[in-house]
Amino acid sequence: MKVLIVDMTHGGSALAFEFSKRENCEVLAWDIYHTLQEEDRSSLENNHIQLVDDSFYANSGQDNSELVVIAPVHCNLSIPTHMTHHQAVKYLLENEIKVPVMEITGVKGKTSVTAMLKEIYRDKNPLLLSSRGVEVLFDGEETTLQKNISITPASIITAWRLAQELYKDITRQPDICIFESSLGGTGLADVGIITNIVEDYTIAQGTSSASKAKQQMFASKVIICDHDSYRKIYSLDPATREKTNTYSIRENEKNQVNVWAHNIHYQLHKTTFQVEVVDLKTTDGKLVNTSFTVSTFAPAQYHLENTLSAISASLAMGTPPKTIIRGLENFKGLPGRTSLLKMGETVVIEEINPGINVTAVKRSAHMIKSYDKPAIVLGGSYGVTCEEIDENSLVEFLDSLDEEIPLVLTGDLGYNLNKQINRGSIYQNNIDLAVGEAKNAGGKNILFIYRSNFSELGRR
Repeated sequence: MKVLIVDMTHGGSALAFEFSKRENCEVLAWDIYHTLQEEDRSSLENNHIQLVDDSFYANSGQDNSELVVIAPVHCNLSIPTHMTHHQAVKYLLENEIKVPVMEITGVKGKTSVTAMLKEIYRDKNPLLLSSRGVEVLFDGEETTLQKNISITPASIITAWRLAQELYKDITRQPDICIFESSLGGTGLADVGIITNIVEDYTIAQGTSSASKAKQQMFASKVIICDHDSYRKIYSLDPATREKTNTYSIRENEKNQVNVWAHNIHYQLHKTTFQVEVVDLKTTDGKLVNTSFTVSTFAPAQYHLENTLSAISASLAMGTPPKTIIRGLENFKGLPGRTSLLKMGETVVIEEINPGINVTAVKRSAHMIKSYDKPAIVLGGSYGVTCEEIDENSLVEFLDSLDEEIPLVLTGDLGYNLNKQINRGSIYQNNIDLAVGEAKNAGGKNILFIYRSNFSELGRR
């Protein structure tokens, strides 16, 4: 077998190393974005992996008819691709992982849903991969195996290998794997989750889209998808219907979905709601019909939608409602993403995410307006994800905000916004001082939206 792995930036190195371990497998690696450090290049070459560039096809003079090209779904190549990175992960691991697998993708909410599933399956010794890192729970004890890891599909291999190393002395495996993955699923999942497609951004130099890439998740045994995304994007394919469960909180959609929430009582610390389940498909071919009440951290509609995603996925795995209820009762938010911070009589609702976009800002602002004496602190950094925020749309939205809501801007993003908006605002580069400015302006419930990695904020 001869394989060409494209893109060493987004997990290609991990795939190349894995293929190089296979007998009679010749591996070539193409660093298409030119990001490899010298140490990484040497490591690849020391493992007998040949590095090539874009002249490979033009100048090789070889018969490449048997070459298997493996490239990420976001890569626009002029040569045929035989396998995506996602599909390669399945190819490499499908005969190794013998426990149930859940995969989570989507434009927003992936990490939050992963964190909820962690609480629901806490007693099942889960292996977790998320943008927060790789961790395992064993007899209730949490162990972080690696921090600052990407959620490219190849990181699933890294997570699995780290778990194998940890468990080698006790001859066991995790009881369940919960993997967050960008731009789709590998096909390893018993339950694949698409949280939403709230912004269908373009990829592959404008030749494809996030929704098309995430369609890879339909290779899973059972699918969970928010009703709006499924109806608008994926329902056109009849093959998806037999394996898909949808959810919603909208009254006019209650007869169209498998999981519906109603009788909702939003509060900052704990929201209570009723869950109705109708003909939800499980991995063992059964249908679930039930009703139960849940109380958990979900201060706004979009938090609740994430919660329904986790509930639907757990039910599809055959998990009893009482286990789901208990797990979500223990979910208190996600430190460094969405969580509450008490400052005397003031509450700060933190929304920290490298992928925050205009839709996320609008949703968060809509939430905070419903609480007493709201204020907003907004800012962050550039270059934390491949997709930058649409500043023009964000400026337009900020100018439409009620002037009675204090607005404090911070960070590089806030600096640029402050020069463009017409409404009143305060700029303060220091994050803690920015929150203090919002408090001094009368804010009792302060929404802190920051576009960044949590590790950056940890230095404040």
